[in-house]
Amino acid sequence: MDSESFRVCGKTVVDYIADYMDNIRDRPVLSSVKPGYLYELVPPEAPVKGEDWKTVLADVENIIMPGITHWNSPQFHAFFPTGNSYPAIIGDMLCNGIGSIGFSWIASPACTELEVQVMNWFGKILDLPKEFLNESEGPGGGVLQGSASEATFVCLLAAKDRTTKRIKALDPSMTDGEIKAKLIAYTSDQSNSSVEKAGLLGSMPMRMLKADESGRMTGPILAEAMAEDIARGLIPCYVVATLGTTATCAFDCLEELGPICNENDIWLHVDAAYAGAAFVLPEYRHLMAGVQFADSFDVNLHKWLLVNFDCSALWVKNATYLVDAFNVDRVYLKHRYQSQDPQVPDYRHWQIPLGRRFRSMKMWFVLRLYGVEGLQAHIKKQIHLADLFGKLVNQDPRFEVTTVTMGLVCFRLKGNNDWTKNLYERLMASGQIYLVTATVRSKLVIRFVVCSRLTEEVDVQFAWDEIRGQADRVDSERDVAPASICNGLSGAWPKDKVDCEELTAATPIVVKSLTQG
Repeated sequence: MDSESFRVCGKTVVDYIADYMDNIRDRPVLSSVKPGYLYELVPPEAPVKGEDWKTVLADVENIIMPGITHWNSPQFHAFFPTGNSYPAIIGDMLCNGIGSIGFSWIASPACTELEVQVMNWFGKILDLPKEFLNESEGPGGGVLQGSASEATFVCLLAAKDRTTKRIKALDPSMTDGEIKAKLIAYTSDQSNSSVEKAGLLGSMPMRMLKADESGRMTGPILAEAMAEDIARGLIPCYVVATLGTTATCAFDCLEELGPICNENDIWLHVDAAYAGAAFVLPEYRHLMAGVQFADSFDVNLHKWLLVNFDCSALWVKNATYLVDAFNVDRVYLKHRYQSQDPQVPDYRHWQIPLGRRFRSMKMWFVLRLYGVEGLQAHIKKQIHLADLFGKLVNQDPRFEVTTVTMGLVCFRLKGNNDWTKNLYERLMASGQIYLVTATVRSKLVIRFVVCSRLTEEVDVQFAWDEIRGQADRVDSERDVAPASICNGLSGAWPKDKVDCEELTAATPIVVKSLTQG
């Protein structure tokens, strides 16, 4: 492909992407293909002679699209949002076109310095303590990681190195191996699976502490676990607090956890991958009270802030610990401008891989084209849509809403978990919308998240109509009358005097015969 072919093909692809986004509602959010479908459509060997780009692009629609789950569809309400916007796509195109591998300042000064600057911008937008910014007097600073999973793992390794050196200084008779064998980390049982995985990868046991009834890890919960482990001869090393848990978007108590960690020289990492985006709105910043105690803080721009994957913002209060843990010098990596100045970092020391993409380019485009007000408006709108969905669910007496937090609503059918499971399986079989489940205090709930930037009120109503319609089918399988029918019998049993669920439980045969006419 020469430059002229690239121009034609590139413009065609841009049109394809724009058409895809404009018409994404016409595509089923869930793929209907069966495992192995693609192997029957793609030859087992690569072509010997190059093919025409038009043929390849046609196969995107014919082969690839049938197997795509459309994460940016307004009918996608699973997991959490995946960021997407035209400014980010343009920034990513430039990143790929320039092809910079910015592992050090000299490798591409603009790649490094733009990242420093946009991380300062973003940190100020969130109102993070100034110690986390590269422009502060101290050794703090921000760096873009690929994901919150990487950020958690990177900080665990830094904490492991810091604690090992601290204990070795206190007791030189202990070997590094003896110290590392005693290290232990803590998090809530509501934290993301990536936190537990970080412990596995870092060879550090990760205790999953049972959260309180609100889904939070509190100071007393952590203190009790630490006391038990210290009595067993273990060394507390690392704590991961979550602001916005995966299941219910609960917030761990930083104001309680922080002092405990600081007093015991334990690294406190804050995983705010999803909910941290809401801190662009001043009215939500009270939820990160205690952040001044943290050693590191992470937010995914690629979740709720319109930046395409991968782009995870990690700030550390003292970058020296990262450099000490990851610094491997080779003569070919040295340059005359390298220093400890946080404004001229060699980011290879702040991450696991050597190479790194020019991620800050797409972040720069989004921050400049949307502005702070645009990002705030986006978050506000999605929170409004989640509130709307919660109100719709609450209007149906068959359902209960367990939580409404930011863009997440957790709901279920009243009664035992089997009814909610039945409803969820029907929704997945239908494939009109995509949701996932979670367990909250032994109750199975369905999670509805406003994910796509394209979601409007009509899409929320579409989802609710689908849920309500499938709930009608679940009702038809119950041995007793659905609450909606029971409520219609107010002439015989006044709704304000008799609880319908108690009634159907007490007199199932009578109610069933009535519902059958």
